[in-house]
Amino acid sequence: MDAAESMRRALASVAAIVSNGEQPPSLVSRIACEVGAEIVERLRAPGDDLNSVELSRRYATSRTPVREALMLLEKEGLVTVPPRRRPRVSVLDIRDVREIYRTRSALLEFIAADVARFATDEEVGRLTMIGERMGSAFAAQDFNAYLWANVDFHDLNTLLSRNRTVKRIIDSLLLRTLPLRRLSLSRAEWVSNSLDDHLYLIKAYRNRDPNLAAALLRSNHIQALNRLEGLLGAGSGAAAWVPCEGGPNLSTVTARHPVAAPPPRERRGRPRAGTEGEGATP
Repeated sequence: MDAAESMRRALASVAAIVSNGEQPPSLVSRIACEVGAEIVERLRAPGDDLNSVELSRRYATSRTPVREALMLLEKEGLVTVPPRRRPRVSVLDIRDVREIYRTRSALLEFIAADVARFATDEEVGRLTMIGERMGSAFAAQDFNAYLWANVDFHDLNTLLSRNRTVKRIIDSLLLRTLPLRRLSLSRAEWVSNSLDDHLYLIKAYRNRDPNLAAALLRSNHIQALNRLEGLLGAGSGAAAWVPCEGGPNLSTVTARHPVAAPPPRERRGRPRAGTEGEGATP
């Protein structure tokens, strides 16, 4: 997936949250979507100024639509608009990161258990197909494709739980988590672990094991939080991310992963690939 396609996906993700289905989108929505996508794609880093004069020139408009667009992004946690100061890309406090990930972890436990109980074989098959896309992206060392396949997996996973309340809450956190999800997948071994987790999760769904599915998804998110704390500094206040041009170097671990099956290596508490029916604890 090239940068242009990744940007298209980012635009669609932001638009789904901030534009309220406007067709055609208003100028305010367009500005919010494009600036928001630039933040998601890390073209604008945490703490960067958002100059409303420059943006008004870019969009050939007054500063009023720009301010309204930035206020929309502030509501979604991407932008901070302090009083009497220039707006800037939000810099998350590590405490906010913990709250977001622990909240998602608790909610996704319910989702995973419900999918294991209620999803049809055809629906689990759809998740399996996305898992194969994740495996193919990993094998191709395509970081952008892996990220967006991951987003698709969890969007469908949430939908298949049939819990509309939880889905609304998860969707409301999407834009806050996208930059963090990029960071938590910024090293090869972390992408490898993520792929493992999702393949084992699919296996738990096939085996109709709600307890294992919930434990796997909780473990996946707590591990991601632990990685973020290590990168951002568990004792520091503000959280930022380091740009990684082109994504992680996956070449050293690609050979460990077949596309549609868990890798043939054993991790503590996880079953070996091909061992059907064995339980696992994260």
